[in-house]
Amino acid sequence: MKIIPKKSLGQNFLIDKKIIDKIVNIEDIKNRVIIEVGPGTGNLTEKIIQKKIKKIYVIEKDNNLSIELKKKFKNGINIINDDVLNIDEKKIDKEKIIVFGNLPYNISTEILVNWIINLDKTYFWFDTLILMFQKEVADRIIAKYNTSEYGRLSIISNWKLDIKKICDIGPESFVPKPKIDSSLLIFKPKKKFFILKDPKNLEKITRIFFNHRRKMLKRPFNQLFNGNNKILKKLKIDLNMRPQNLDLNTYYKITQEFENL
Repeated sequence: MKIIPKKSLGQNFLIDKKIIDKIVNIEDIKNRVIIEVGPGTGNLTEKIIQKKIKKIYVIEKDNNLSIELKKKFKNGINIINDDVLNIDEKKIDKEKIIVFGNLPYNISTEILVNWIINLDKTYFWFDTLILMFQKEVADRIIAKYNTSEYGRLSIISNWKLDIKKICDIGPESFVPKPKIDSSLLIFKPKKKFFILKDPKNLEKITRIFFNHRRKMLKRPFNQLFNGNNKILKKLKIDLNMRPQNLDLNTYYKITQEFENL
């Protein structure tokens, strides 16, 4: 069966052998349990299996691709034919997992935020995420404060994870060629991070602040804290600044203060 990439699923299949080799050699994956999200035609899957891994689960929403992957790899892989957003990855395997993902660009941020927000308070079901994003999205994930890219995605992504950019990948590495560049990022759990009662409060706080990213902080602060000067002094916030001027830790502290109201 000839596989035609579906635009509706954001499918761009990775075909660049040099990039595939680079990806599988980022971490030592021998004897490890792997999840691959969006395996496509299985080019990366094949190289992962060659590394003498313990087990691999591939999450593929496309029915036709799932059938082709089953034909190609027989019993060498465990296929989960479902939308990644419907899956509770914690229940897939008891061992810590390394995740590879050429994430569909149309839902990549939703997948990442979903994983972070739904993490247990101190337990991580993975120890490494190796994920590909549209370059523009990757730039927002790793952005530093006081930059135009810095925002909600930067703050949520960096809350519990250390993130490093591996490389940029051009359109010629995919079929069909996307109109944009991609970036490969690696995520590792932090040993220390701010404990929040409900991570959804971090989503709420960042939404309120960044809904008016060009306005001063006075409006969102008063909306949340009703002009409470004690909290203002404690957090050492200048209300004349703008949302992108506050560093990561300040947003985690603001969320903690909000939870203590």
